[in-house]
Amino acid sequence: MPNDAKRYPIFPGTFDPVTRGHCDIIARGVRLFGGLTVAVLTNAAKNPCFPLEERLAMLQEAINETCPGQPVTVAAYDGLLVRYASQHHALCLLRGVRSAQDYDYEVALAQAHAHLSDPAQLETVFLNANPALAVVSSQMVRHAAAAGYASQFDDQILDAWVTPGVKTCLRRKFKAEC
Repeated sequence: MPNDAKRYPIFPGTFDPVTRGHCDIIARGVRLFGGLTVAVLTNAAKNPCFPLEERLAMLQEAINETCPGQPVTVAAYDGLLVRYASQHHALCLLRGVRSAQDYDYEVALAQAHAHLSDPAQLETVFLNANPALAVVSSQMVRHAAAAGYASQFDDQILDAWVTPGVKTCLRRKFKAEC
């Protein structure tokens, strides 16, 4: 790796869709490390709601809104995260943790990543979720969006959980399926 190359943490995920909770972790990661690579998993076996291209576009829009002008790179990856991290000379992995259950799961993953990384161990840094966003997950967002837009309350929930661009994509997606 060239001496002048920047080494940033990788924040990996499916981002199906990206939430304000993800955006909060991204913004805090940039503040802590000076920059960040957000790596979007392409694994079709996870059967994502949104195709990769749309997830990348929603993520870029959300980053442009929440971290304008900041050194954040969005990229897709497939396969082992440790291989991607090694190829990109990652400083470490960044993970958001919303609960004790998340922490248990993330620690097991971090240990596996450290074990599988070559030659040195790949470290994982955990950031606690913002308490106001700890209930937000991509699954909850999809559930709320699929339930429909019957009331102003539904709209307010999505406004609190996702950026306007993501909300537009959710509306388009779930109106088409209804």
